[in-house]
Amino acid sequence: MAIDRLSSIETVLQQMRAVADLAAAPQAGAAASASVSGGFAAELQRSLQQVSSMQNAANTQAQAFELGAPGISLNNVMIDMQKANIAFQSTVQVRNRLVAAYQEIASMAV
Repeated sequence: MAIDRLSSIETVLQQMRAVADLAAAPQAGAAASASVSGGFAAELQRSLQQVSSMQNAANTQAQAFELGAPGISLNNVMIDMQKANIAFQSTVQVRNRLVAAYQEIASMAV
C-alpha cells in the first residue's frame, strides 16, 4: 500500500516537472546555461520557485491591467491567474501526499 502511494507521488512529481518544463520554455536559454543537479530537495525547490514566479507574474499582470496599461487584455490576465492557481493547488496536493507518505513511513514498525 505504501509503495503504491509513493509511486503515485512520483507520478505527480513527474507531471509537475513536465508542467514546469512547458512553463519554462520561453526561458529555455537561461535554464540551459544553469547546471541541472541535486536530488529531490533541489527539484522541490525548483518547483516551488516556478510556482512562486507564476503567481508573481500573474499578480503583476493583474495590477498592470487594473492601472490601464495598454496591450493587456482581461482574458490573458484571467488565464494567467488560473494557471498560477492550478499550479499552487497542485503544489499543495503534492505536499499533502508527501506528508501522508512520511506519516505512514514513520508509523511503520521497524
